[in-house]
Amino acid sequence: MDHDRSEGSMKNIKGRVKEGLGKALGDTKMESEGKVDKTEGKIQNTIGGLKDSLRKST
Repeated sequence: MDHDRSEGSMKNIKGRVKEGLGKALGDTKMESEGKVDKTEGKIQNTIGGLKDSLRKST
């Protein structure tokens, strides 16, 4: 598994937690940061998946 996939998954989880806390506390800034972290994590995870696919096909 590519490093980007594991790091992306962790960012995604961190973003979900941050977003949830922001909603619970009424902190819109924290909620927005969580959404950004979640999106970054999804993108990084996808890039890692592409790298894995390229390694397997060669």
